[in-house]
Amino acid sequence: MALQLPTTGCLLFQGDSITAAKRDLDDSSDLGHGFVVRIAQTLAGTHPNLRVTNRGVSGNRAADLVRRWQDDSLALQPDLVSIMVGVNDTWRRFDRNDPTSAGTYERSYRDILIRSAEQGSALVLVEPFLIPVRAEQWAWREDLDQRIAVVRRLAWEFDAPLLAADGILNQAARDHGDPSALTGDGVHLTDTGHDVLAEAWLKLAGVS
Repeated sequence: MALQLPTTGCLLFQGDSITAAKRDLDDSSDLGHGFVVRIAQTLAGTHPNLRVTNRGVSGNRAADLVRRWQDDSLALQPDLVSIMVGVNDTWRRFDRNDPTSAGTYERSYRDILIRSAEQGSALVLVEPFLIPVRAEQWAWREDLDQRIAVVRRLAWEFDAPLLAADGILNQAARDHGDPSALTGDGVHLTDTGHDVLAEAWLKLAGVS
């Protein structure tokens, strides 16, 4: 399913630190230094009347998006919301022994989708991803793969475009011959990684 970009209005990006990409939380216009700003720079030439906004927050899990969805999404009345969240739901299981079940993750994710759809916002769902750079991170896959399955199922349920970011980024890592070309820790992207993700998002939208 292709992503149909609005010609005017607000395109909102939501998620965790991968989306935030070190944006200044005190500056509502700051787009960070990652894939969002790259997309915005391209759309400035193709969709000059479309306003791009970034509300990614480092460390967020799906439940955190639920808590801030009114102020950081619905209040902005976005025409299109691009959402990528889930890797922290997996990561906290392994670094803090603070797991989030796949069922809880799905309930949180569905909650924000319902609220956005009821307001009339179009949706695009971006898979959470992991590019293992340490042997022990392969054990994370069992947990994250459940969340990717949730996102894919919700994309069907809400008739939303899906960006299969996990496969795209892992393929790019193999193409480069070294995962560190895309990420230093398996999660946070290098400039090259953000380039790949931005290009894939724009391709989904039919923008080159």
